[in-house]
Amino acid sequence: MKKHFVRASVFMLVASLSLSSCVVAKKDYEELMARKNALEEDKALLEQQKTDLEQQKSTLEQQKAQLEQERAELEQQKAEYQASLAQALKEGKTLGENLNMSKSQIDKLNADLKVREQKLAELQRILDEKERAVKELRSRVSNALLGFNDKDLTVQVRNGKVYVSLAEQLLFNSGSTKVDPKGVDALKKLAQVLKEQKDVNVVVEGHTDDVPIAKGTVGMQDNWDLSVLRATEITRILTNAGVSPDRVTPSGRSLYVPLDEAKTKEARQKNRRTEIILTPKLDELFQILEAS
Repeated sequence: MKKHFVRASVFMLVASLSLSSCVVAKKDYEELMARKNALEEDKALLEQQKTDLEQQKSTLEQQKAQLEQERAELEQQKAEYQASLAQALKEGKTLGENLNMSKSQIDKLNADLKVREQKLAELQRILDEKERAVKELRSRVSNALLGFNDKDLTVQVRNGKVYVSLAEQLLFNSGSTKVDPKGVDALKKLAQVLKEQKDVNVVVEGHTDDVPIAKGTVGMQDNWDLSVLRATEITRILTNAGVSPDRVTPSGRSLYVPLDEAKTKEARQKNRRTEIILTPKLDELFQILEAS
């Protein structure tokens, strides 16, 4: 009888442990699925923001090209008018006989030309100011990050923007999303500059190599997740250091924008990076283009 009682107790204990393990496993699974769904929503939002920014850039470039074309056409009309006037005076003909144009039409043409020249001059002034601002921003960022190795960190100007490129070895261990203390130090120094440059928008882009992440990595399905999570972690450090959150956009580019497409160890090391892109706001420029 005692033997049967002991055996029954053992069965009950095993059943209880199995039930507890299932409950814990189910809870972990639900937490991971919730985190995965949140990351997918963040990814969709960032892709939409990227599309919107590219459309705005394309519109700005088209409007600027149109203004330049209109200016060239008006300058050509002015030159033709001046040439015709000179020829008429030379031949002793009256203005009306040679140009078949009334004084009011000439005055209107000159007035329109003057207005467009003023708009183009204002546009050029703003573009020059933005160019000076970009150069000054690059100088300040470079000075703030002067103590870091060139192989770990570079500051460049491309397409009117300042690119701060930070190598993986400065920020993360392989496959990790936690920033190393040395990387935190660099990001805090950068944040001090950005706090003073309130007219600068910040995009944080995470980049990986083409090696898939290890299977079973918690919270990550692929290199998209890794690049987004790293960008989000860096964004968090910048905003915690005082940069206004509404100026910073984290994004992940995964393996699809490599610096070097070779399949070597050195190329992959170069591709594992984070780029912080600093862009001066162009509100004043957009206002002029919309008014025109």
